[in-house]
Amino acid sequence: MARVKRGIVSHKRRKNALARTKGFRWGRKSKYRLAKDALRHAWTYAYRDRRAKKRAFRQDWQRQLGGALTLQNLNYSRFIAALKKQNVGLDRKVLAQLAKEHPKAFQKIIELCKA
Repeated sequence: MARVKRGIVSHKRRKNALARTKGFRWGRKSKYRLAKDALRHAWTYAYRDRRAKKRAFRQDWQRQLGGALTLQNLNYSRFIAALKKQNVGLDRKVLAQLAKEHPKAFQKIIELCKA
């Protein structure tokens, strides 16, 4: 059986890992073993934070809505419950944008919920 030499594959894998860690600090950008570990951590944080970002945006929209509703003497939870009861299909993102950029339209939605 012929001997399989894997120098090219190993070199490519190491070069790829070091290219991905460009901009990292200290030995993590130049030493393969440290770069590999740094990449594993970076990918873990990226995976976790892609999900955390969705939660953070939703919380932000809820805060914006809560602030806009406080000015109208209305509670956030009661407002959302009234929206569901009236079968209004707008999500929190759109409602927060309306409250911020189009207060008159948002006021009409509030009046719809109060009725």
